[in-house]
Amino acid sequence: MGAQLRVYKRRIKSVTATKKITKAMEMIAASRIVKAQRQVAASTPYATELTRAVTAVATGSNTKHALTTEVDAPVRAAILLITSDRGLAGGYSANAIKAAEQLTERLRGEGKEVDTYIVGRKGVSYYGFRERKVTESWTGFTDNPTYADAKKVAGPLIAAVQQDTAEGGVDELHIVFTEFVSMLTQTPVQNRLLPLSLEKAAEESRTKGEILPLFDFEPSAEDVLDALLPRYVESRIYNALLQAAASKHAATRRAMKSATDNAGDLIKSLSRLANAARQAEITQEISEIVGGASALADATAGSDK
Repeated sequence: MGAQLRVYKRRIKSVTATKKITKAMEMIAASRIVKAQRQVAASTPYATELTRAVTAVATGSNTKHALTTEVDAPVRAAILLITSDRGLAGGYSANAIKAAEQLTERLRGEGKEVDTYIVGRKGVSYYGFRERKVTESWTGFTDNPTYADAKKVAGPLIAAVQQDTAEGGVDELHIVFTEFVSMLTQTPVQNRLLPLSLEKAAEESRTKGEILPLFDFEPSAEDVLDALLPRYVESRIYNALLQAAASKHAATRRAMKSATDNAGDLIKSLSRLANAARQAEITQEISEIVGGASALADATAGSDK
């Protein structure tokens, strides 16, 4: 076998092994998407109803609270960025980081200091490589987040909101994550969690034809809002983590399918080249045999004279 043909066969074997791996990863990601979608569907109604309850309490009272009251001159904001612990998902984490960078620039343009909180090793590595300050980070659960993980993330953020800005607290809380729209579409979004925009929430209720209920507050509206604050933040972060996990699995499935298709195309191309090399080798061998036979015939004819 010629040297060139051996090279082609070696490359075909290598690419075939890679294709098997990417195909397996595509199938695993596809199976995980279904579970992630179910979790998103199960958590969304709770987060929506909790937001609706907070809106009803806030609009039904004159209580000033960190959950609903806009600061006249905000000076510090917190951003929670949700990325992935793993790669092989195309531009999933890069797009979320880009959205967070744009939000950071906008907030700084408004004269606000920005504290960055990050979920996922990809975001931590990005900021660490560029030596940018990260207030706090969490890793190890982005593929399959639980409500306990959301509570762990929400704790420092709630404490920062409740703390005075002079002591390191924040006036606003924003979250950047990738929203799962469909198997083919995942969109990075920027949402402000705190303070809750009452006008926006009320407008969404009117659009859906909903009427906010009237409540009697026991013992007081402020105590009710104090109790709802951690639940609201935790539920919103949990829903965002689930949306991000579903988006990541969908991005991984799409990236692995593309890699599998590319490997198949490369195998076809290498097979054609290998066949051409084999044919060239066979043609050369036939030419050598024919040439040798002709030379032998000529030599035999010369000796008979």
